Amino acid sequence: MVVTLVAADPHPLSLLGLTQLLETEPTLKLLASCSTAAEVMPQLTQYQPDILLVDINLPDRSGLELIKELKNSSLKIKTVILTTSMDEEQTIDALRFGVKGVVLKDMPSHLLVQCLQKVAAGGLWMEKESIGQAFEKMLHREAGMRRLATILTNRETEVMRHVACGMTNQEIANKLIVTEGTVKIHVHNIYRKLGFSNRVDLTLYAQKRGLV
Repeated sequence: MVVTLVAADPHPLSLLGLTQLLETEPTLKLLASCSTAAEVMPQLTQYQPDILLVDINLPDRSGLELIKELKNSSLKIKTVILTTSMDEEQTIDALRFGVKGVVLKDMPSHLLVQCLQKVAAGGLWMEKESIGQAFEKMLHREAGMRRLATILTNRETEVMRHVACGMTNQEIANKLIVTEGTVKIHVHNIYRKLGFSNRVDLTLYAQKRGLV
């Protein structure tokens, strides 16, 4: 079976190298290549490939935003990220958006071929070098969120995360489009439910649970 792909990368040389690599693999076929996010969805709709191979650093839009849009669409296309680097938050987002593979560009080219073949067969390919700590952090964060859901309301959890990020009551009010007084009430309720009396303790609590 031939695995079909659409690739998106902002660097012409990377696209050229990718094209040359895939031409040597009879089981892989590149249907289209794109240099911007705007080009991708029309190509995916037209060709409906098995896999979208995408760099997260596209010039007009984040590749992760594109992946999220694809996930929410009716298209059943698997996604693989090929990029120079990813920070923890980007990796966590990639996992949440259902990415099936992550390969760093400085890894040997045969690993990319193996990744694409494995993903096409229904597997996952996550390089420890690019995803290990971020995966652990995501699990830690989700466990923290589940525990909080039994104590705080959704709005209180939202306010707590903004507080832990260093935002003032007025800044939080502006962001949530409520009054500062409403935010103060939420903060008071959070303190009461969690047993804290100041923002420092609340921030440390949130950080330990991977919530910020």
